[in-house]
Amino acid sequence: MVHEYDAWMDLALAEARAALATDDVPIGAVIVSPSGEVLATGRNEREAIKDPTAHAEVVAIRNAVRALEARGKDDGWRLSDCTLVVTLEPCAMCAGAIVLSRIPKLVFGAWDEKAGACGSVFDIVREPRLNHWVEVYSRVKEQECAELLRTFFRSKRT
Repeated sequence: MVHEYDAWMDLALAEARAALATDDVPIGAVIVSPSGEVLATGRNEREAIKDPTAHAEVVAIRNAVRALEARGKDDGWRLSDCTLVVTLEPCAMCAGAIVLSRIPKLVFGAWDEKAGACGSVFDIVREPRLNHWVEVYSRVKEQECAELLRTFFRSKRT
């Protein structure tokens, strides 16, 4: 199972690198169907489209819902049985979107010790008072994901 996560994380990392072209924070996401097929991708687009909600996870969720609808699999907004793979631990907004879209499995690379909401600062995706909980797998290609972000922010400071 780990090798699948690694391959999916490679796709998320490619999306993260593509975000650099618009000077967005390099975070990428992939949503995978139960059969292992990539349904949708997303990357941070806040700078590109001037939208504070255009985080990689939200973009990927929106794209996945559209992809399923185009295939005639209209569960509305529910992404039940899908897996979200993202390069950085999701923030509170994205964790809420994951719960609300009913994604059952989250795989991420680097921890976000300042704003993470899937186990570090908060744990929204496993909050027992909510009506949906998410299985979380962390540290997949953690060093590569973290280094991409460190390099980006280092370049901003110089």
